[in-house]
Amino acid sequence: MKKIYSTLLSILLTTFTFAQNASVYPPHWWTNMKHMDIQLMIYGQGIGQDKPAISIANPGIKIQRVLYTENPNYIFIDISIQNSAKPGSASIQLKSKKNSQTVSFTLKERRNGNGSAYAQGVTSSDFIYLLMPDRFSNGDPSNDRIPGLRDQSLNRDSIFHRHGGDLQGVINHLDYLQDLGVTAVWMTPVIQNDMPNRTEHGYAFTNHYKIEPRLGGDEAYRKLSDELHKRGMKLIQDAVYNHVGLYHFTVQDKPMNDWLHEWPRYTNTTYKDQTLFDPYVSPSDRKQMSDGWFTPMMPDLNQQNPFVANFLIQHALWTVEEFGVDGWRIDTYAYNDLEFMNRCNQALLDEYPNLSLFGETWVHGVINQAYFTRNNLQIPFKSNLPATTDFQALLYGILPALNQPFGWTEGVNKLYQTVTNDLVYQDPMKQVIFLDNHDLSRIYSVVGENVDKVKLAFTWLLTFRGTPQMYYGGEILMKGITDPDGWVRLDFPGGWPSDKVNKFTAEGRTKEEQEVFSLIRTLANFRKQSSAIKTGKFMHYLPVDGLYVYFRYDENQTIMCVMNTSDKEKEIDFSRYSERTKGFSVAHDILSGNSIPTSASFKIQPTRMHVYELKNR
Repeated sequence: MKKIYSTLLSILLTTFTFAQNASVYPPHWWTNMKHMDIQLMIYGQGIGQDKPAISIANPGIKIQRVLYTENPNYIFIDISIQNSAKPGSASIQLKSKKNSQTVSFTLKERRNGNGSAYAQGVTSSDFIYLLMPDRFSNGDPSNDRIPGLRDQSLNRDSIFHRHGGDLQGVINHLDYLQDLGVTAVWMTPVIQNDMPNRTEHGYAFTNHYKIEPRLGGDEAYRKLSDELHKRGMKLIQDAVYNHVGLYHFTVQDKPMNDWLHEWPRYTNTTYKDQTLFDPYVSPSDRKQMSDGWFTPMMPDLNQQNPFVANFLIQHALWTVEEFGVDGWRIDTYAYNDLEFMNRCNQALLDEYPNLSLFGETWVHGVINQAYFTRNNLQIPFKSNLPATTDFQALLYGILPALNQPFGWTEGVNKLYQTVTNDLVYQDPMKQVIFLDNHDLSRIYSVVGENVDKVKLAFTWLLTFRGTPQMYYGGEILMKGITDPDGWVRLDFPGGWPSDKVNKFTAEGRTKEEQEVFSLIRTLANFRKQSSAIKTGKFMHYLPVDGLYVYFRYDENQTIMCVMNTSDKEKEIDFSRYSERTKGFSVAHDILSGNSIPTSASFKIQPTRMHVYELKNR
């Protein structure tokens, strides 16, 4: 293992074929952007060898600086796009004593003047559906294998090989998702992953400016974005800044010596987020956390290098504009250089004020999680990230409520305790809550395949504070334990023409699956019209013997949520909660359609949750 780091790089360099024609990154930009000072990276074999003179065939673009690096295969050009610039060709001419070359670059007109049709933001009013394109549905078998790419696997019997799902498969089932009540689609990364194996997950980029061709490429991604927006739905992109795939061209052929975080021998991150804010931490521990590699196949980018930072920030802006992205989920947030992340977040929000940003923070502790988002803590580093994925509400909230017996600090009391710590967040409603995802065991398996617990879990998800996100297949009781992770990334039944069962239809679902599907569908669609659940206030009462009651309310609506996590029937007296129930005469059960008077008590069965809209007759 001592030489694995240097050996991987040196061996792979011998197999790399340099680009014969120069390419520019980004390949185009737009007029009338706020971000008009751009750093172009030109890449091609020997392109900077003789330090050619640079000119751009567009009077609206001014060259500010040209940098020739220690690697003659790269040239960096700082340009300024003038307010007077017009859309059209902006070809870059490179002239040296030996030869000359023209590199294609263009200016485009923006999708629309102010970005209102996209970059809308994903908020607590939305319901996010997370899916893995390779495992959701195969809408175009012609792109299952692409000649020339390293991974030629196509084997649905393997949990680690490609299965053939693609963006057209997602498009084909947008009506299904909309009917379910979904308003936003988040997919695991869609950027090209030309790696030799494990390309199904998408987290090892090899070319930032290409959408994975086995998913359908750029055209299919634009089509998906357009189809979502036609339905009033939104697109969330999974962003990865911390690392790239080992076969990324900037790893195989580094633009400069400090493009990556490199060590005398291979060094993995410790995965210990505490070192970033621990007042007693050793500098070496903090450095290894931030600069160590995520895995041997995912080199760590040096975001303190200004050229790396520019490359990543510009790509983020380019992607939102190019594909009409509405929300931005940021992978492995804690492992990035956090000052860089503040810069990147701000650049996106300056250009797209409504764009939603939330970071993956798989950490343990509310303080830990709050450190990485906008918080009320008096600490030296202040994050500007609007939200995170709320692992605390999951790991130390709803899961103990479902699986632990009630106690002073156990069971549903953990959920209560966790949410009482919301005082550390500037805006808890932006936190993304969830029950499982592509890295976690599926909720159905976590609760021992207890359907009543699953129903309770989804009822909580769709009524609690925050922005709800569900993982594909949860609505049909897909199961799986992360041992290894491939078992929680199985195909959605019915997504392939050869599937014997199609669970996209009611006819293909079992009775229990249909019950869970219907519950989610009912609540999610009710939620679309519920001002109290989407944006209202939150009030809860101390849990008593497994019973937990909370309210979502505003001036127009009051919703009462009653959760019985015990194994005994409980009697509920509305007067116990008179601060919120006073003045209402009827409680309408959203799931059953029944109504009961608030002057009477009612009973709730074990492992059940009721959602009532309080009304006057």
